[in-house]
Amino acid sequence: MNAAFFNYQGKNIHYTTEGQGNTIILLHGFMESLQIWKDFSKELSANFKIICIDLPGHGKSECIATVHSMDQMADIVKQIADYLAVSSFVLIGHSMGGYVSLQFADQYPLMLRGLGLFHSQALADSEETKKNRDRTCEIVKLNRKNFISQFIPDLFATENVERFATEIQILQSQVIDMSEEAIIAALKGMKIRDAKLNVLTDLDLPLLFILGKKDSRVNLQQAMAQAMLADHAEILLLNVGHMGYIEARDETLFTVGAFAEKCFAI
Repeated sequence: MNAAFFNYQGKNIHYTTEGQGNTIILLHGFMESLQIWKDFSKELSANFKIICIDLPGHGKSECIATVHSMDQMADIVKQIADYLAVSSFVLIGHSMGGYVSLQFADQYPLMLRGLGLFHSQALADSEETKKNRDRTCEIVKLNRKNFISQFIPDLFATENVERFATEIQILQSQVIDMSEEAIIAALKGMKIRDAKLNVLTDLDLPLLFILGKKDSRVNLQQAMAQAMLADHAEILLLNVGHMGYIEARDETLFTVGAFAEKCFAI
């Protein structure tokens, strides 16, 4: 695996590349980093070139603004792809990374061979969710480390919290030093994002939805209805929470690889 930094408007954005061939770009979610894809990248790089990006304020990437909007983050993906001379790829995003992926697909559809929403969806925040984002910002200001320690276990299905206690501790250790500024910038960016249902209806490409029956962050019925909007949508429905890449590692890894193979075969 090769790690490097890309200069974006004077700020360092961290990314990794691994493998050769057709390209898959993997985007992590809120309060994660490209490290969540380490296992996926290793396995998938046997058949693909894998690019993983630390979104602004996450991992080793610097903050670029007080609000990290989805279009800014999509622009970063575009510029890194251009810099690496990758003009066609499959894009898969977990959670917030899915919002960035939808924004990218809306702006640069001709660059994509396929789009994957990994515990993510295309609606904008409801008014209630926007208020919750604001409340979360205040909680982060009061006690950032306590918020981090409580936030991550809640992403797992209840019965999986103890089972994946070690993995949860690793995730917590990876983001414990994430700044208040970075957390709030991401929360504000998600709050102001637009709905992207038009991407699902207009994009003439295969779409993949990976969904959890016990996901507390993505409404299952809404996500299933969104998948029905697309001409070509595949759904992997799992008995997990929001963290399928851990809770159902083998199934999700196989599905991502098989989906990418089909996208490049079309």
